[in-house]
Amino acid sequence: MKRRYRIIRLLTIASLFLQHISIHAQKTSVFADSIRKLYRIPEMSYAVVNSHTTLEIAALGKHAIHLPDTATLNDRYHIGSNTKAMTAFMIARYVEKGYLTWNTPFFTVFPEWKNKSKPAYLHITLQDLLTHKAGIQAFQGEDDPVIPDFKGTKQQKRKEFGKFVLTLDPVKPDEQNPFIYSNAGYTLATLMVEKLTGKSWEQLIDQVLNKELHLQVQFSWPENQKRKDTWGHKTENDQLKPVPSSMGDQLDYTEPAGDLNITLKDYIRFIQLNLKGLKGENNYLKASTYNRIHNGTANYALGWFNIFENGKQLSVHAGTGAFTYFTLVHIDKQKDTAYIIFTNAYNPDTQQGVRILMRKLKEHHGY
Repeated sequence: MKRRYRIIRLLTIASLFLQHISIHAQKTSVFADSIRKLYRIPEMSYAVVNSHTTLEIAALGKHAIHLPDTATLNDRYHIGSNTKAMTAFMIARYVEKGYLTWNTPFFTVFPEWKNKSKPAYLHITLQDLLTHKAGIQAFQGEDDPVIPDFKGTKQQKRKEFGKFVLTLDPVKPDEQNPFIYSNAGYTLATLMVEKLTGKSWEQLIDQVLNKELHLQVQFSWPENQKRKDTWGHKTENDQLKPVPSSMGDQLDYTEPAGDLNITLKDYIRFIQLNLKGLKGENNYLKASTYNRIHNGTANYALGWFNIFENGKQLSVHAGTGAFTYFTLVHIDKQKDTAYIIFTNAYNPDTQQGVRILMRKLKEHHGY
């Protein structure tokens, strides 16, 4: 009789807890939608997760300001520079397989490029490139050096771009800038893996993230002309302008740094692999590899900013999707919790709205 009472009591407590979570999530959703409307964000999806479950998730708004179709959890978002974590993750797989090491010098893979490259780059390594410690110029779409019009396949053009980048003067870090954030550095790191595996970045991403992990990652902008899905939004004269996938800006040469799209539900699975690894679990990668990815170097590790906030150590990253989407991810490594926000616009209003929602999500989950 006592055992039956205990079971009933536990079930009652569990039921009340789930009701509390449900009410809490509904309140957060109402708050998030008010933020979305106030800051003129067409569509916003967000989630709070830990290593084994999704604590809350929602999709709000519409695919584009000129369309009636509403948000769903199957919508795809261009994640911009959050691609870097996926590229570093893929490269980590091939490091574990023995194709190269984190300390492999670039010019041991491309010795024929040495004579035409700046001497300052002579000793740069794979890890230097992925942690932005190689002094490579930024190539973030503003005030970039003039790039020649390279021809060929995406892989061939990336290779020519890599040769060109290494002829440019390096950017030196200083006390205020301990690393030089560089999209081009991720292209150079990818070139190393492409040469040693004989496969393109696209093939390697497809193999690791789609065929092996079943994450359904896609390249470039979400397809919104043949199916209902998100449209990115540019901001011109303080007005949002929907961008069809057929006219999406192309990230030629720096795709490994920022040109993937994915659904929030699949992205959660990727983040949960990282959370489990940070707890010491070997899964697709070894726990020691996850530790290096997130904690291996100060300031910026492998695809993640490595920061402290309110005494907590976080892995964080934002992505702009060529100024048409904005995504933000914070991983609380000590609490085993991640906060993810996806939007399909980019401007100061979007950034402010996302920051406010991120703060609220953390407050609700005892950050």
